[in-house]
Amino acid sequence: MPKDQPARPEVLATEVPFEGRIWNIARETFNYNGHKLVREFVQHPGAVAILAIDESQRVLLIRQYRHPVRSYLWEIPAGLLDVAGESRLEAAKRELLEETGYEAADWQELTSFMTTPGGNDEVITIFIARSLTHVGHNLELEGEETDMLVEWVPLAEALASVLKADMQSPSAVVGILNAAIKLGVSPAS
Repeated sequence: MPKDQPARPEVLATEVPFEGRIWNIARETFNYNGHKLVREFVQHPGAVAILAIDESQRVLLIRQYRHPVRSYLWEIPAGLLDVAGESRLEAAKRELLEETGYEAADWQELTSFMTTPGGNDEVITIFIARSLTHVGHNLELEGEETDMLVEWVPLAEALASVLKADMQSPSAVVGILNAAIKLGVSPAS
């Protein structure tokens, strides 16, 4: 069975020609198979995503505007690992509450994936959250979160949307496919 494996080529130089609010652009020179290579990539703090699922096998989706692709995307709640000392699970709990007003009593790590390993070091860990309670919140949402929609959708319908490429957010695609396989759910017709 194929399995990715880490590699650690000798890095000769690292510079950061661009520092952003959330991520940086790095340029590294490294030795690889006897050649000196230079690559630029996005340095990202990493993120978490949450596949919240209720007792009726509905998933909690959010619709959020994403400017780089000029689209409103249906996604699963997610957020950056941008709080010092916070674990991935703590970040997932925080993001679920901030984006949806829900808390969960049952948490399980579902999977992790690299978003675009050819040009970005971002890794997203997806958690399944169950035993959900709506507690609301008094947070002031900003930017693209101000008109975010929150909706419960049957997992079978979400799976059908993923398979038709009607939903293309990577966290939603990976999370929904993974959960559907683990739970034995087929797409809705």
